[in-house]
Amino acid sequence: MTQPIQFSAAPIDLSGRFAYSDTVVASPALAAETVVGQVVIPDTAAIVSGVWLTGAVAWTVGTSGTASTIRLRETGVAGTLVASTGAVTTAAASLRYHSLYAVDSAGTPGMTYVVTLQVANGAAASTVSYVFLGAILV
Repeated sequence: MTQPIQFSAAPIDLSGRFAYSDTVVASPALAAETVVGQVVIPDTAAIVSGVWLTGAVAWTVGTSGTASTIRLRETGVAGTLVASTGAVTTAAASLRYHSLYAVDSAGTPGMTYVVTLQVANGAAASTVSYVFLGAILV
């Protein structure tokens, strides 16, 4: 016989373990890797196993764009790579959406994470219409 649940987590405040942002920071110009979203994780909770990250981006590919790559990084464009979609074939003027997930076992309280977009062979700016970056401290 299965044992009934004996405890409830209802009175526990877990809000300090979650962070997210859905603000578009920028859209990539030409073929440069560009930060399109960012989130700062709380510095109020311990990280035992890592930081679970969720990133999603919707964008219209700029002129001459042939492939796009979404990346999750620590701190900024030059920061440590956490995850990447790899180059995904795209066509100029097409609306695209991709998401990716990762666990960063090197995350520290207060760290900034970014989601970046790079459009290969882009001869004009691509336009980001939606971004989401979420973090859960585990």
